Amino acid sequence: MMNFEEAKSKLEKYDQLHVLKYYDELTDGEKEGLLQQIEETDFEVLKFCAKKDELAGKGKIEPLAAMQLDTIEQNREKFEKIGMEAIKAGKIGAVLLAGGMGTRLGSDDPKGMYNIGLTKDVYIFQRLIENLMDVVKRADAWIPLFIMTSDKNNDATISFLNEHEFFGYNADYVTFFKQEMAPAADYNGKVYMEAKNKISTSPNGNGGWFSSMNNCGVLKQVRESGIEWLNVFSVDNVLQRIADPCFIGATIDADCAVSSKVVRKNAPDEKVGVMCLEDGKPSIVEYYELTEELMNAKDEKGEPAYNYGVILNYLFREKDLEELLAKELPLHIVEKKIAYIDENANLIKPEEPNGYKFENLVLDMIHKLDSCLPFEVVRNKEFAPIKNKTGVDSVESARELLKENGFTL
Repeated sequence: MMNFEEAKSKLEKYDQLHVLKYYDELTDGEKEGLLQQIEETDFEVLKFCAKKDELAGKGKIEPLAAMQLDTIEQNREKFEKIGMEAIKAGKIGAVLLAGGMGTRLGSDDPKGMYNIGLTKDVYIFQRLIENLMDVVKRADAWIPLFIMTSDKNNDATISFLNEHEFFGYNADYVTFFKQEMAPAADYNGKVYMEAKNKISTSPNGNGGWFSSMNNCGVLKQVRESGIEWLNVFSVDNVLQRIADPCFIGATIDADCAVSSKVVRKNAPDEKVGVMCLEDGKPSIVEYYELTEELMNAKDEKGEPAYNYGVILNYLFREKDLEELLAKELPLHIVEKKIAYIDENANLIKPEEPNGYKFENLVLDMIHKLDSCLPFEVVRNKEFAPIKNKTGVDSVESARELLKENGFTL
């Protein structure tokens, strides 16, 4: 681990020496923790604060046609056969992005620990694992499951899943890894301190999962076990099908580098990202980037041209991702409310945004690849996101959809 002089030298390089302001007051354990955090933190991103406006901007946006439900049904038998063969041959891994907390649901626990049950316990983690178990039982083969946690929720997640015996999943096939953290800074690029011994950090975005896998040594395990495809999915959606043989088979059959499950939008302005081509390469245009013109554009059938929203369920070909490691993904700088200690070391929780967080996004990974298959799924059967406690995309709406699909809560 870094010693004090090495840490000081690193901070000096990035003009962040204020991080050590209270160092002499800290206990030995706190000093060690801070030095480790300084060693692990990527301060390089801070240089982009001054260039924030140069980072934005999309290229030329054009429609990217989705494989629609009728085509999928016509080819289901063929796709399922290809997908099942890949699963049984051990070529498929699943990656659960579970670094978030249940804050917006009113919980201090990791989001996956949230209990959506009414008459019995039904946890978000449980629903996702049981969905994956459906395929494991059909294939009679365990699928390696990689769970990405974060600094904030790693220990709680691991102990919860151990306590519940992974809801029946074989623990030998579960690997945890931590998402890398990026510093949070004020508008001048100075990192905030959230305590005398702790730099304020946040997870490096949903596009940071693969580099995090690589940097903590898990990618070596993926390579050695012969996994060729990684199905990446988020903790939000309790109805999603994971390692879906039909989805896998369609992707392999189309020989695409990545595929994305998509649902037909319920309104032109629904708050979901949409698959598209950007400068001729696959990409995602976020809902807030959709102009009136794009929203009203029609395809050759007279249907909306940008009609398929992504649900954060992607299948990536692993060897294509390896090539991405050598390329730098675009950085997204997001204005946020960041808790910090003031000059008297009092913790301040601001009411308004007061600085930047730094993220890589999955959409940038997709845009670096040459081909993508948008794959339509039935909205009411595979899309029940939990982002809020009540209202749209909430615990309430997800419960209704689960009941509609025959689940007892």
